[in-house]
Amino acid sequence: MNSSSADDTETEVRLQKALAHAGVASRRACEALISAGRVSVNDEIVWELGSRIDPTVDTVRVDGVIVQLDTSKRYFMLNKPRGVVSTMHDEQARRDLREFTDQIEERVYNVGRLDTDTSGLLILTNDGELAHRLAHPKFGVSKTYIAQVRGAVTPAVIQRLKDGVELDDGPISADAAKLLPSDEGRGRSLVELTLHSGRNRIVRRMLAAVGHPVEELVRRSFGPLHLGTLRLGQLRELSAAERGALLSADGDERFSRITAGRPGDGKGAHGMRGVAARGKAVKR
Repeated sequence: MNSSSADDTETEVRLQKALAHAGVASRRACEALISAGRVSVNDEIVWELGSRIDPTVDTVRVDGVIVQLDTSKRYFMLNKPRGVVSTMHDEQARRDLREFTDQIEERVYNVGRLDTDTSGLLILTNDGELAHRLAHPKFGVSKTYIAQVRGAVTPAVIQRLKDGVELDDGPISADAAKLLPSDEGRGRSLVELTLHSGRNRIVRRMLAAVGHPVEELVRRSFGPLHLGTLRLGQLRELSAAERGALLSADGDERFSRITAGRPGDGKGAHGMRGVAARGKAVKR
């Protein structure tokens, strides 16, 4: 980064111009953000309006949140239905993610996977570096699930999930667990689990281990993102705030939850059905 009054070079642009181009605010409003000390470049606060940056290498933050300067990168949230395989091409001719991405010009990849019989939040992007970072176990991204299980779950069972259970591949404990109100009947319960493990079918195995097999499972959140009211089977691009939260994610639980809209209530919120979404949807 440097300061200069010369015309923009091929790679360097004025900071306020880069912020406006990224959709942060108008050029004048971006200048006000810089003057207020709310903008940093490579972790240093920038006050000079003539400062230049290289969008290909510099990291810019507004109020601590990374700004997406590379507008060629795209980020989507899908509420994946049950019965869809988490891959862009299934060799067994099962339903796959191409069903929801045929309107996207760029080639996108899914961040991690959801089991075929699990619905909920799946991130799709053409940002391979971010996809790898979010999916890698060492970054410990938290995910929250709502599970409809057999039997009446007691407070003792919830505590056991938090204390930890022993599975074939080692012990596991939930970061958080709670019993949700339910009208599913006495023979079923709704449980919310938050954990950062990426082990295969971990939620189903944990609940089976405490005597409550899963009948239906939904992932409601992934890191800083929440399904909100996104309908089942619907895809939409992330908002600027959501993109910033993802790009700022460093895997150490300092995520700030960004909601995609007000959750529904009753059955629609906790389980198992989605309702109309806010935000821009991708038409199919």
